[in-house]
Amino acid sequence: MIKNCLYIKNTESKGRGVFTTEKIKKGTVIEEAPVIVMNRDDKVLVDQTSLHDYIFDWGDDKDKCCIALGFVSIYNHSYSSNCEYFMDFEEDTIQIKTIREIQAGEELTINYNGDWNDKKPVWFETIG
Repeated sequence: MIKNCLYIKNTESKGRGVFTTEKIKKGTVIEEAPVIVMNRDDKVLVDQTSLHDYIFDWGDDKDKCCIALGFVSIYNHSYSSNCEYFMDFEEDTIQIKTIREIQAGEELTINYNGDWNDKKPVWFETIG
């Protein structure tokens, strides 16, 4: 399920991102997407491809990874994100929910650390 007001467009600095054509209330589930779960051996292979930038650690022990379908892998990172994501390991889904009101035309973002207010540097900021 993806709310029909969501769309993807290029941003000025982050590549593609997810945006909305209409105002969205705080606490709204805007997407629920299935994921393709891969084991540790698969993750080693995926990490060698451009898909590395789009996978999520998966499972209670983070011993697997997944590729999310839908728009989930296109949401850009922000330390002051306006959405958060929830992983359902039993149903193999990821849900995106707004944490504040979103204005029409605004980009929807998530914090890649998993907790919307976690300020720890994300993986791509620690490389180099």
